Formats: sequence, structure tokens, C-alpha cells
Amino acid sequence: MPSYDLVVIGTGPGGYVCAIRAAQLGLKTAVVEKRATHGGTCLNIGCIPSKALLHASELYEQAKLAFGKMGIGVAPSLDLKAMMAFKDQGVEGNVKGVEFLLKKNRIDAFHGTARIVGPGKVAVTGAKGDAQTLDARSIVVATGSDVARLKGIDIDERRIVSSTGALSLPDVPRHLLVIGGGVIGLELGSVWRRLGSRVTVVEFLDGILPGMDGEVRRQAQRLFERQGMTFRLSSKVTGVDKSGPRLKVSVEPASGGPAEIVEADVVLVAVGRVPYTDGLGLAEVGIKLDERGRIAVDHHFATSVPGIWAIGDVIAGPMLAHKAEDEGIAVAEILAGQAGHVNYDAIPNVVYTYPEIASVGKSEEELRAAGIAYNVGRLPMTANGRAKVNMTTEGFVKILADVATDRVLGVHMVCADAGNMAAEAALAIEFGAAAEDLARTCHAHPTLSEAVKEAAMGVARRTIHM
Repeated sequence: MPSYDLVVIGTGPGGYVCAIRAAQLGLKTAVVEKRATHGGTCLNIGCIPSKALLHASELYEQAKLAFGKMGIGVAPSLDLKAMMAFKDQGVEGNVKGVEFLLKKNRIDAFHGTARIVGPGKVAVTGAKGDAQTLDARSIVVATGSDVARLKGIDIDERRIVSSTGALSLPDVPRHLLVIGGGVIGLELGSVWRRLGSRVTVVEFLDGILPGMDGEVRRQAQRLFERQGMTFRLSSKVTGVDKSGPRLKVSVEPASGGPAEIVEADVVLVAVGRVPYTDGLGLAEVGIKLDERGRIAVDHHFATSVPGIWAIGDVIAGPMLAHKAEDEGIAVAEILAGQAGHVNYDAIPNVVYTYPEIASVGKSEEELRAAGIAYNVGRLPMTANGRAKVNMTTEGFVKILADVATDRVLGVHMVCADAGNMAAEAALAIEFGAAAEDLARTCHAHPTLSEAVKEAAMGVARRTIHM
């Protein structure tokens, strides 16, 4: 029986990062992965391939609509097969990179289905039925999440697709109907809209991007509508008829009422994700789950069973790859006797549409609900010099700061490159910076990030360029 200090189940962003950090700290480490390749959902069928298609489709649309305004004469044509190959090459490169890193750090990798069969014991069953048991002083569950499904709507990954199928459609659908106005639905909907689809988004709630700052949600919806997306809010899909050449989607008011039939070529079910814990043997060994099926852990990621920890999408918190990575590093350091920690107030949340949407920290709604008095500094991107010459003036940057201390409590952006600009906001919140600290930090000119500085100056009502 192979014996290890640590066995990590799952090699998504949380799992492989946890394993690498543990190996760096001197722990003899192994990983178990059920896929043929490492990287989990994120690298194989999530974050990485979707960003490849977002990037390619954005360039395609820019070539059609914006290049001429800059004096560049082109007539782009779409080769969807080649675009998919570009996406697949990017996935392959990242996956091979993870495999290399595991080997470099002398981490043993086992491919198969893992099951915890007792304290410190993980049974691994390979694709051919071969089995072996690994002995581990510590076990980390990092099995990620799966697509959430709607009752009565069967995903076939051809005409009714999840995010997985939406990344590999063989043709551009004339009409794509997206169920769910969250991050995944908007990102993939924007890809296919740019490539020529008419896109309708059906959202149960009264606004898109639930949980994000209200002003961000409203501004983003207006921008997406201007781009051509149609939104059916406060609505629900109650059925999809697949019997004809086109899908007949039954859409009803969320509060009840008569149904309307909407025809579509492809339906994307994007109503969220659920923790993936099936077959792990959690109940048998006594690991407790919470009311939403997530593994219950304490502040050190320990489960109810000694020697077993959990991180990433299978525990509470946002289902984000970078959140899982930070938790993976933290738990590895804890297992090595160090003080691993994750500051959940400083985790960026990014929507990679155009313009990008990024939030770090608290929203205005959360601060009001908590009774916290705050000041607001805001700069529209129309007031940013670089945005003007780049023709990227959509959106704004908003900073929320505590009235009493000026400490930055939240930063919200709708603008080009918001995902990268969010790093500065996360750093500010991580180190307890005041808005005045950001306002007095010199930013290069001309850059989009100057909007962060000026929004911070706006907290004290001294914005320069508006």
C-alpha cells in the first residue's frame, strides 16, 4: 500500500495547487484524478476554453465593427472549426503544463475514481477496473462542482446544452436561448452573439448577475442590450419540446401565469453549479454536509472527520478557481504546521464579457443591510483619456469607503480590462488601505487603471477629470 503524507482528490485549480504547495513544504504527496487529464473543470471545460472563445470572438467583432474606425481595412470571415481548434490548443497547453508541474514537484498522480474507505485510506479504481488503496496521513477533498440541472429539461449536449456543450457547438445557432442570467450564461451568450446568434436570456430574478452590486447589474444589462442581447427577467423556463426541427421553449412569469412558446435552435442551461461529492464515501466515514450539499468545514478547512480536509467548490463560498487555489495553498501550509489563511473579503469576482465586470469586497446593498455608513467615489470611463482613444468608454469604476475610517470596503468596475484592474482593488482591501491611499498612489498615464485612482479621489469629492 503506497503511503503518503497527503493525498489530494481532484486536480482542478484547488487540488493541484494544494498538492504543489504541500510538496514544496516537504510533504510526500499524491493526487487522484478521475479525468484522463489534469486541471479539472476549469482547464478542460470551463475557465480556460471559455476565455479562449471570448477572446477570439471579441477580436472577430472588433474586426467587423471597430477596425474601420481606426483606419484598418479588413473583411473578417468566421472559420468556426479553426476557432474551436484554437480553443482546444490552449486547453492542451495548459493541461500539459499542470502535468509537468506535478512531475517537477515529484507528486505521484493516480488516474481513477477515488473513494475514502476509512481513516487515512483512499481506494482508487482505474478505468479498467483495477484497484489499489493509498495510505495517507491527511486527505484533501478538492473534487469541484458539476452543472446544476433543471427538472424536466434533459441536457443532451447537442441542442440542449450545459456550459460544456456550449463550448463546442459545431455551428452558430440562429437563436440561442440561455436559461440563467449569471456569469456563465452571460459569458457564453456573449460569445455566440458576437459570432452571429440572436441571444435571449431568461432569468428567474428581476435582474441579471444576482449577488453583484445593483448599479453594476443595471449598467451591465443596459450595455448587453445595446449589443443585441434580449432579456426576459422575472421569468422561468418550464419545458422544452424537442420533437420538431426547432426547440419550442415554454417561458412563464416567475410568479405564475400563462406560458409563451419561444422557438430556439439551442438552449443553454446555465443555472449554476452544485458540489460534486458523489461516490466519495463521505457519509460512510462520517463527513457532514450542510443544507446545500457542501462539505462542512471549520476555519482551517477541516471536516468533521479528523485527518480529512476540503477546499474549493465542495465547501461554502464563491465557486471560483482563484478562491480554490488560495484555499489549496492555505490548507497545505496548515498541514505543514504553518498559518494558512484566506481573506474572503478580498476575492475578486470577474465576468469576462465585454466590457468586463469585476467586484471585490462589499456591494452597496450589503453595506446598507449591515448598517455600515459609506462614501462613494465614482468615475465614468468616458472621463478616462486612455479609454477615449481606445474607444472603450463603456462603464465606470466605483469605490466604497467607510465613512469613519476611509477604509476601502468594496470596489466595483464595469469597463475594459476590469479583470486585471481588480488586482489593485484586492490588494487594497487585503492590506486595509484607505481610499486616500489609492488616491495618493501614482498611476501611469495614460492607462485605464487611472480610473481607480480618480474614483478613490472621488470618495473625498476631489476628482480631477469630471
